[in-house]
Amino acid sequence: MRIPAEVRPADVADAAGVADVYRPYVTDSVASFETVAPDAGELARRMLAAPRLPWFVACRDGAVVGYAYAGRHRSREAYRWSVDCSVYLTAGERGAGTGRALYARLLPELAALGHVTAFAGIALPNPASVGLHTAVGFTPVGVYRAAGFKSGRWHDVGWFQRPLREPPPVPAEPLPWSPGVAPVSGAARPAPPTS
Repeated sequence: MRIPAEVRPADVADAAGVADVYRPYVTDSVASFETVAPDAGELARRMLAAPRLPWFVACRDGAVVGYAYAGRHRSREAYRWSVDCSVYLTAGERGAGTGRALYARLLPELAALGHVTAFAGIALPNPASVGLHTAVGFTPVGVYRAAGFKSGRWHDVGWFQRPLREPPPVPAEPLPWSPGVAPVSGAARPAPPTS
C-alpha cells in the first residue's frame, strides 16, 4: 500500500512546485480554462490575494505533488460566504487518495473561517474529477453549456456544490486565512448591514 502524501498549508515558497503541478492542466488539457500557464510569481500573488483563502499542498520527499485551494465564488458582497474550490495533482497521484486528503484539510478549514457553501466547476467530460468531488460530498447543480472555447472547440462546465456548515440566520464575516493558525470562530461578529 502506498504511503499517503504529506498535506500541509501552502506558502509562497511552494509556488514553483504548485506551478509545475498546474502547468500541464493549462498547456495539455482543457481541465483549466487558462490558456497561459502562470509562473511561480503569479501563483504566489494569488496565494496572498485578499481576502486570503486557504491553499494546501501535498508533498512527497519534499516535492509538491498536488494542491488544493479556495477562491472567491463571485465578486459581489453577498457572495462572500461562498467559495470555489479546486484540486490539481501530478499524474502519479491520481487515484492515490491525495485529492481526498487535500479536501479533507481544505473543506473543514473553510467552514471554520465562516464560509457556508463550496462550489466546484469541472470542464466536462472529466469522470475522475467528478468522482473525486462527489466522493467528498459535492452534488451536481447544473451545467453551463459551451461555457469556454479552448483547443479548437467549445466545452461545457458542470457545477457542483457542497455545504460547509448550516447557514446561520445572521452570518458573521468570514475570517481571513492565516496558514498554520487555527481559525477562531467569527460567530460573535455579525455581518454589517448593506444598503
